[in-house]
Amino acid sequence: MSLTYLVTGGAGFIGSNFIRFVLSSDPNAQVVNVDALTYAGVKATVRELDTLGRHTFVHGDIRDVALVDRLVGDADVVVNFAAESHVDRSIDGPSVFLETNVVGTGVLIDAARRHHVPRFVQVSTDEVYGSISEGYAKETDPLDPSSPYSASKAGSDLLVQSYAVTFDYPAVITRCTNNYGPYQFPEKMIPLFVTNLLEGKPVPVYGDGLNERDWLYVEDHCAAIYLLAHEGVLGEIYNIGANAQVSNLELTRRLLKATGRDESLINFVADRPGHDRRYAVDSSKLRSLGWAPAYTLEERLADTIAFYRDRHDWWGPLKEGRA
Repeated sequence: MSLTYLVTGGAGFIGSNFIRFVLSSDPNAQVVNVDALTYAGVKATVRELDTLGRHTFVHGDIRDVALVDRLVGDADVVVNFAAESHVDRSIDGPSVFLETNVVGTGVLIDAARRHHVPRFVQVSTDEVYGSISEGYAKETDPLDPSSPYSASKAGSDLLVQSYAVTFDYPAVITRCTNNYGPYQFPEKMIPLFVTNLLEGKPVPVYGDGLNERDWLYVEDHCAAIYLLAHEGVLGEIYNIGANAQVSNLELTRRLLKATGRDESLINFVADRPGHDRRYAVDSSKLRSLGWAPAYTLEERLADTIAFYRDRHDWWGPLKEGRA
């Protein structure tokens, strides 16, 4: 059976990796990729996806009711990656986060419901739980977002959940920890630090650098979403995590070592407002379906660095503002 996936935000980091995963996992799958190509949607990434075949790109915005209605009608699965996702940008200008992450999600899921799309996957973040001082957040824990970004994602989660409850609509919500890997926009920590270090430039570490994050390789995240798109219990929320917390400072030191740089390039800067100290999620519900991370940070960090070392043609124009 040939399935058509409507993937929103597929020119971005996780969305583009998910498209690659789908096309390699299912030789019959078709993917329609809609992306507004805002700053983190990369045209070069779309061109690379086009070479894979069975991929159709549509330049559009999920807030466009008529466009979304047309695209959703042909989909078997909708996977919503489309989001403004950078915390610092949400602090500087929250409105676009509310418009895309909440209003856009509302347009998308309402069209999917009206067209009876069999499955809708809302891709969210562990940041909706807020800072976790100890232990691991469960899917049933209260939401406590700290930034406009995480608040907008919590709002979109609740909206999707309301459709599952009120309309008995077959939606699944995923909440993942920090991702890393190829094709990540170079404003995020790992690609920013790696590309800076490759060029011999300093890296900015917030506060004391002891904020902890759980790092999951993007392909592991894609495998989890693909599994849940087929086997997730409809109406449920699933955490996705590697259970591999590391402090920002320790990660920075690993990147310094891997790129042959020393700690003189660490630039401690004023902490971000509302900076959560620690994220950690309990992903046992997902693991009960047979998923587990295939890779460790140690195994894939070197490959990620190699990608950025080899692909200046991809990230160079983004950092220079030419893409």
